[in-house]
Amino acid sequence: MRRTFIVGCPRSGTTIVQALLARHPAIYTLPETAFFEHLHGRLEWRWGDARAKARSRWPQHLGLARGRTRGVFADLHRQLTGSAPSPWTPMRMRALSRRFIALLDRSAAAAGRSMWLEKTPNHLLYIPEIEAVAPDACFVHVVRRGADVLASLADVYLRFENDAVFGGGTVHWARRWNRALQIHEQHMNRKNHHLVFLEDLITQPEAEWARLCGFLGLQADAVLDNACQQPIANLNDEPWKVSAIHGQLRHADPKVDGLFGPKMQRWLQAHLASYDDLRARCVAARSQPASHLHLAYEAPKARAG
Repeated sequence: MRRTFIVGCPRSGTTIVQALLARHPAIYTLPETAFFEHLHGRLEWRWGDARAKARSRWPQHLGLARGRTRGVFADLHRQLTGSAPSPWTPMRMRALSRRFIALLDRSAAAAGRSMWLEKTPNHLLYIPEIEAVAPDACFVHVVRRGADVLASLADVYLRFENDAVFGGGTVHWARRWNRALQIHEQHMNRKNHHLVFLEDLITQPEAEWARLCGFLGLQADAVLDNACQQPIANLNDEPWKVSAIHGQLRHADPKVDGLFGPKMQRWLQAHLASYDDLRARCVAARSQPASHLHLAYEAPKARAG
């Protein structure tokens, strides 16, 4: 069974990439699980949010999973299999992580698929922990221009007023986007990681689809479903995903000029890390022989844990 995670900053296009891939006959997918986010916690600290503290409870130091995480796993097991898991749910984090991976393996096999795809944007922050229990996993990083991400976040917040998901303001999300770009850069040339730039996927769909399928070992010319047939979102809880869940690529309506005036746009230009620089280096790296790529990786200690 081949295992793939789609990660990135929220509002970067992870849902459309998931839905597009889910149209492929080899792929099994499911709604966001946030499993490793629940398991390891400290999300705000990992993002580098202002005033976030690197606190961890003593059970985590002992490698014990929180009761809430075991409940998340039990709910997911019922959702995917229609039955409750065995009464004995592992208490250790590593054992529960392996049980999660095995559950997705069985679910994909039962659906007759050779690859499963899990998409939780925040799992970008937990890549070392995921690789520790699934060293063969592949990661698709979805990257979108920072100003477009910030405009999309502002737009969806104005329309749905969801503080828990999209609150925090422009400065807060600019810092998070910069953090995401930093992580993308750290993994750019690793063999199990692939960066998808949303603008390239939309403007050069055939070339980018071929590259993505090549990375994942998928047949690029396979007959795709007309639209994603697998459930990847509950629109009652996530109505902002309605335009993405069918996996049909389209040019997004430009929002930057409509939402941000000249002063704000100048601020964004000054405070957001360079998307163009990352994209240019990624494009240049594709033309380099594999021996020239820096495949070794060490998790940054500032965000370890």
